[in-house]
Amino acid sequence: MLTVTLGKTGITVNKNGFGCLPIQRISIAEAGKLLRTAYENGVQYFDTARAYSDSEKKIGLALSGVRSKIFLATKSMAKNGRDLRSDLEESLRLLKTDYIDVYQFHNPAFVPRPGDADGLYDEALKAQQEGKIRFIGLTNHRLPVAQEAVQSGLFATLQFPFSYLASAKDLQLVQACKAAGMGFVAMKSLSGGLITNGAAAYAFAATMDNVLPIWGMQRETELEEFLSFQEDPPVLDAHLQAVIDKDRNELTGSFCRGCGYCLPCPAGIDIPTAARMSLMLRRAPAKNYLTPERQANMKKILDCRHCNHCKNNCPYGLDTPKLLKKNYDEYLTFLK
Repeated sequence: MLTVTLGKTGITVNKNGFGCLPIQRISIAEAGKLLRTAYENGVQYFDTARAYSDSEKKIGLALSGVRSKIFLATKSMAKNGRDLRSDLEESLRLLKTDYIDVYQFHNPAFVPRPGDADGLYDEALKAQQEGKIRFIGLTNHRLPVAQEAVQSGLFATLQFPFSYLASAKDLQLVQACKAAGMGFVAMKSLSGGLITNGAAAYAFAATMDNVLPIWGMQRETELEEFLSFQEDPPVLDAHLQAVIDKDRNELTGSFCRGCGYCLPCPAGIDIPTAARMSLMLRRAPAKNYLTPERQANMKKILDCRHCNHCKNNCPYGLDTPKLLKKNYDEYLTFLK
């Protein structure tokens, strides 16, 4: 079983981390079974957030009995210290614990620092001194913010989108974290579902000893696949490298990563799905995306108000309205 240590924290865990955003979409019973199966098969690191609706509650119900044997990471999108404290106390209550192993600022547009007027970092530091937080981390989708966070020396961990579609600058960020003794947690290692070869994704992550991927899972089949890699780890051989090269050729560039920060859309458009539709049509059976329901959802693109809420909130700087129009036009060609 491959393990990874999160920098200077000393937290050493199975290289299969569990990203708990998707479990908000399934029942308490289903989530409980999935989480316990993961734990019973060696998964130790569970990442969630205050913003993931009932994800924390489900984790608390399923895993509070084994709290001392797992590591919990959660996040707050608070804009000030008072609200961060409120988020932290609610997370502790729902997770049924008296401490969080890694408490993270959730995708801020800036790097929180001691002494700032918002009081964010100071409140996190106070909670750490109280023993309610072991380590302070930061998550982000913006490369400049992530780079600044590493350079600041203020954070024990960085969580950032990272898969085999990573750019050269993303790779440099991983190495910068390693040099700084900062843990690197890789979110979206399947690029929001665009990467469909789990073995290739796992093998790529395995080549970097300081990267902890947190796989977002909500189905038993998904969990079973990644658990199987623990006993028989896929190796990045010529076959899997060919898979990666093909995906890089098709997917690098200006494509939607599915982070969801463009939502909610005032026109009710499911932007993350609609903006990636042309790619998904080419990577999965097209019939799955051509149902009457899917067609109705895609047609909502025509209701775009051009308010630029999506464009202004895209951490990747995409021209989202233009991307939606392009996807809708290509979608129509599949319907013909």
